[in-house]
Amino acid sequence: MVYATAAAGLLSACGADDIASPGDGSIVVVPPPVVAPPPPPPPPPPPTGPAASCPSGTVDAGTIANRRNCQISGTITGALRLQNLAGTIYSLNGKVQVGQDLGADPNAPTAGAQSGVLTIDAGVTIFGASGADFMVVNRGSQLNVDGSATRPVVMTSRNNVLGTSTASSIGEWGGLVILGRAPIADCADAAATGGTVGCVAPVEGTSGSIYGGASPNDNSGTIRYLQVRYPGFRVDTNNELNGITMAGVGAGTIFENVQVHNSSDDGIEWFGGRVNGRNLVLTGNDDDSLDVDSGFKAALQDIIVLQRTDGGDHIVEADSAGNDTRLPRTDVRFANFTFIGQTGRNTTLLLRGGGDYSFVNGIMTGSPRCIDIDGASTVQAANAAQDEDGPPVFNSIFMSCATAFPDDTDVTGAQVQAIFAAGTNNTANGTSTLSGTFINGANENAVSPFAAAGLASYLINRAYIGAVRDSTTNWWSGWVCGLPGQASCLEIPAAG
Repeated sequence: MVYATAAAGLLSACGADDIASPGDGSIVVVPPPVVAPPPPPPPPPPPTGPAASCPSGTVDAGTIANRRNCQISGTITGALRLQNLAGTIYSLNGKVQVGQDLGADPNAPTAGAQSGVLTIDAGVTIFGASGADFMVVNRGSQLNVDGSATRPVVMTSRNNVLGTSTASSIGEWGGLVILGRAPIADCADAAATGGTVGCVAPVEGTSGSIYGGASPNDNSGTIRYLQVRYPGFRVDTNNELNGITMAGVGAGTIFENVQVHNSSDDGIEWFGGRVNGRNLVLTGNDDDSLDVDSGFKAALQDIIVLQRTDGGDHIVEADSAGNDTRLPRTDVRFANFTFIGQTGRNTTLLLRGGGDYSFVNGIMTGSPRCIDIDGASTVQAANAAQDEDGPPVFNSIFMSCATAFPDDTDVTGAQVQAIFAAGTNNTANGTSTLSGTFINGANENAVSPFAAAGLASYLINRAYIGAVRDSTTNWWSGWVCGLPGQASCLEIPAAG
């Protein structure tokens, strides 16, 4: 057959050895490619809208700025905690009181009155809609603000939440008032003795709220990392809510890392009491940034004050007008401060009312006048029987104002200059070399610091004057608004 012959020829040409027998040789098996399993789907994003409901102790008032508005009102007794919850913001409805007034004597509290403890978590925002919305912590109760260096607690206005506040906005809600049982000097009863349980007084800005007592270590809570924005409200002439009012607050209270921004009245005012303070930032306040009176005795350290161009009165006002001889005398030690005023915005320090004051490791610049002292009782010699330390004390102070020591009707500029010159390492007419608004320059850092701890146990010895030596001195960073490199005060932090 033709086909058979051809096939045989082909087989013969291949040769026997060219045909592999079954089982001979190696067979390489290539495994299939390994296919990685698909990654799990990403978790769903957190909800960005309002929370579904409000936590216990608050009332659902609808929504605002895409958050659930959880309102607090009336008087808080027992314990209430405001948590930082996604999609949630809190508001004040009228005068919100923490506890009822337990009276001046902790050993004999007012019969039937109940205390309260309000705790506010880091990152919480609380707002008021008008000057009628404010918070009062009564005697015998406590406010605990548990903010952090990255998540401060913010108390602000409804306009700020809605984004309608501006850099010049002031007085858009009431403010924060804390009342304690520590000694005060200006008694409602003229026959009462200052510093006793009989020496009490109504606080300005709100009716029916009383402060004062004889408990210097009274404890009104712990306040750390708090911003109070756009507060202040005029009830009537010479009766206004400040940003923060501290009235008869005792030394058992912790008050640190606090900013008040754009108050229509004072930033912080102390009426008597013994509470110390550290890391305080006052920006854009329309009256005095710091006001001390009525027998306030304490130490304040690490303070930045910036006045805005379109408002502001004195940076520090110290007085008890008309009560110059009342005891205990106001006696405040200021350490490591940077006070930056504005041209035409009155005086950096206005000291009057028969008080005793120490200023160490400080910088004053920008104001038309640096130090104005009023009243013969403010500069008279020390008198232990009258609780008097003597004239104000200045050590390691660097000033650069248009006029260092203005003349006054009773204490002349020359007298003030002599008091200033009696201290050590003071510069009356320096040239400011501050950078970044409030960071020391070469001239400020050339001043030898004073050992502040010798003035009060609360104070710490710093190796520099002013509040901020250089870029590594950043105690203020992260929890304030409006300073260079920080978040704008016009923005509201995210919740949750």
